[in-house]
Amino acid sequence: MSTADLFETTTGSLRRRRAMTDRLVTGVIWAAFAATLVPLVWLLWVVVSKGLPSIDGNLLTHDMVQRLDPTTGKLQAGGGLEHALYGTLLVTLGAVAISVPIGLFTSIYLVEYGGRSRVARTITFLVDVMTGIPSIVAGLFGLALFTLIFGVGTRMGIMGSIALSLLMIPTVVRSAEEMMRLVPNDLREASYALGVPKWRTIVKVVIPTALGGIVTGVMLAISRVIGETAPLLVAVGAAEAVNRNLFDGRMMTLPVFIMTQYGTATPEGYDRAWAGALLLIAIVMVLNLTARLISLIFAPKTGR
Repeated sequence: MSTADLFETTTGSLRRRRAMTDRLVTGVIWAAFAATLVPLVWLLWVVVSKGLPSIDGNLLTHDMVQRLDPTTGKLQAGGGLEHALYGTLLVTLGAVAISVPIGLFTSIYLVEYGGRSRVARTITFLVDVMTGIPSIVAGLFGLALFTLIFGVGTRMGIMGSIALSLLMIPTVVRSAEEMMRLVPNDLREASYALGVPKWRTIVKVVIPTALGGIVTGVMLAISRVIGETAPLLVAVGAAEAVNRNLFDGRMMTLPVFIMTQYGTATPEGYDRAWAGALLLIAIVMVLNLTARLISLIFAPKTGR
């Protein structure tokens, strides 16, 4: 066998071995993807099949308070989750109002001012520690804080907002920090060359350029905390009526509503729990789709 034939045989065998390896790895990846997709599809199917039949106008427009029916003169339970929807939206909005300014200003300091200073390193370490805080600890912090101020037994929606903000701040800080670090230094230097102050450069150049990623990070942080149960159960408690005031009394939220209704061990309670779970998943899905849409809209245009 000549040298050319030997070389051709060797390279052909090597190509076949590489092709077989490629097909094997591709098959393993597709199998892993299918194995991951099966429980997700099964979960969505179970929640939709059990929760969708229970969602109607009465469920979305009534709370759980018993009221007198004017036609029959009898007490009727509301049997709805309107109060839980209001509570979830208000408590989450309160958490956003607290965590977004703190997280954004912290990330601005770390990227634009802190550099490699000891303060910046300390803040980064504390943010990393906060990332691993159990949610129940955040709820206990909110409870302890307001107990010291207002006394034992205090429950308010703002307590849940503070607890959720502790879980949101690390995500907001990390996402905003990474997005602002991706802004090219050429843009900053061009602004400085025109005599623009640093604070104005941050406001007019850095933040608008990274806005898509920052908003996406905030949306993902909301999706991460909106389904938390333990901190809301500890800090906010539960209620049967609609409460639109974050600073007055207990509030019901969807995660706590799901838990309490499932704990009733009745067919009606199970139906309401599945309906609440479906609504919670729908809200999280809408937030994620909104984050993707915003990232596409505000993404830097690379074309000419």
